[in-house]
Amino acid sequence: MKPLRVWAPKATRLEVALNGQRYSLVREGGSHNWWRLEAVGIEEFDDYALFVDGQGPFPDPRSRWQPRGVHGPSRMESAANFAWSDHGFRPRPLAQGLIYELHIGTFTPAGTFSAAIERLDHLAALGVTHVELMPLAEFSGARGWGYDGVDLFAPHHHYGTPAELKALIDQCHRRGLAVLLDVVYNHFGPSGNYLPRFAPYLTDRYSTPWGEAVNVDGPGSDQVRRFFCDNACYWLAEYHFDGLRLDAVHAIIDSSPLHLMEQLQREVASLGDGRPRLLIEENDRNDPRGIMSPARGGYGLDAQWNDDFHHALHSVLTGERSGYYSDFGSLSQLAKVLRAGYVYDGQYSPYRDRIQGRPACGLSGNNFVGYLQNHDQVGNRAQGERSSQLMPLGRLKIGAALVLTAPFVPMLFQGEEWGASTPFLYFSDHAEPDLARAVSEGRRREFAAFGWNPASVPDPQAAATFIRSKLRWEELAVSPHRELLQWYRALIQLRSASADLQDGRMSCVNVTYDEAQGWIVIQRGAIGVAVNLGSAPVRLPWPAPSRLLMGSTPAIRIATDFLELPPDSVAISTNQP
Repeated sequence: MKPLRVWAPKATRLEVALNGQRYSLVREGGSHNWWRLEAVGIEEFDDYALFVDGQGPFPDPRSRWQPRGVHGPSRMESAANFAWSDHGFRPRPLAQGLIYELHIGTFTPAGTFSAAIERLDHLAALGVTHVELMPLAEFSGARGWGYDGVDLFAPHHHYGTPAELKALIDQCHRRGLAVLLDVVYNHFGPSGNYLPRFAPYLTDRYSTPWGEAVNVDGPGSDQVRRFFCDNACYWLAEYHFDGLRLDAVHAIIDSSPLHLMEQLQREVASLGDGRPRLLIEENDRNDPRGIMSPARGGYGLDAQWNDDFHHALHSVLTGERSGYYSDFGSLSQLAKVLRAGYVYDGQYSPYRDRIQGRPACGLSGNNFVGYLQNHDQVGNRAQGERSSQLMPLGRLKIGAALVLTAPFVPMLFQGEEWGASTPFLYFSDHAEPDLARAVSEGRRREFAAFGWNPASVPDPQAAATFIRSKLRWEELAVSPHRELLQWYRALIQLRSASADLQDGRMSCVNVTYDEAQGWIVIQRGAIGVAVNLGSAPVRLPWPAPSRLLMGSTPAIRIATDFLELPPDSVAISTNQP
């Protein structure tokens, strides 16, 4: 039997419906307004629901399984019901890492935890070291990105059972793959969020793009913070995740002396079971404090997603200048981000109409995650176009080369390695008509800043939008996908074998470029990377002796003292014998 405890300071009466009966919970002593069930115990796999002052039924705020969705009863699930086989597993250091972001629902045709296992050998053979799962916490309906979770301790039931998720992680570990989980602590979803019925999880003192902010610094916030910290430790300890990606931490408004992210880092570090864990943040403000050490006034997180690198790279490869890409587009910016971590580290941003960022002084490139694609940069386009729909093969190879030879920890988005033809669109499955309509209409309005036609935006609520986003694994065997996959594999193998490419010291990155001719050369120790984005062939001085390690086209010429590159090509060489 499992105990039931519920934090519910808003309740004057709290009951549980269990096996056709209603039982009262009793308030515990102390000032934290916790309630517990004393009359009976809850057995493994029992369904139960809560009533607050006669209103309900509601799921348990800490429900570990919602087999009938966000509005259904909770089901008791134990951490002890799975036999792990990963006791000797230790992940590769992040400096040697390659992250692969995937969405369970679209990664395979079946879209389940069990089906994902069938594709793990592909990831291991590719050279992936860390698999990052987009959010899994129970959200509304059968399909969605996962950023609208409301039952944060329960894996989404359409993906499979808790035991099937544990099996996926266990199988990853058997193949040497660490597993990261994307978690959302900056807001709750709009459908099925019953938490405010129990306690002050939200506050109207601040507002966010999703409405009221999470209450992490006001009255009652101690237990709200405990909720998030317990959730993080729960996924890491009970599910054996090797780290967390923390969504949009800039939207967590916390004026406390101890920021929630610093508290979270401390508690994760003190789990005490000998397993190393990673905490990687998304921060839209180019604020390096999250990844600075506490001794320097930071929060001590391990790494941060680097959107400046993406925007600088994407804009020079595609020529896009709409929306936030209007702040980017020059080779000088690409050169700066490779050497300084950010493009905007205290400069005025025309798109934002304000100063953006602060310098990343004293930080390593290994504190940043670099990418050409991710779920946001693909899925937040009107048509969900991947880079493979936006640029020719030559530029795809250039983008891959610059990501995988940059001083940052590289990350790929599912299907990127073969130039998947399928889009990754925004999709949802809200049952409430007004909410469904608001999501569809709001999505179209968001694209106005990019100049995209709202009428061309696929309806997020349509099942076809979700189905179109599923990967087609049969593409791996056909051209040009097969050729691009070979290129990625060769680049990944080169990075894995090169200490120079794993060196995160941005001060050791040497970059020269010619804005007018469109070429850029990056030197990282013995490894040189030369790119021609111009419209004409270029002949570049090249250190002798050098030998060509990889070239995106056979037309590249290398001599004793020069390198000749045709347009839209990249060459990687070494000056070692």
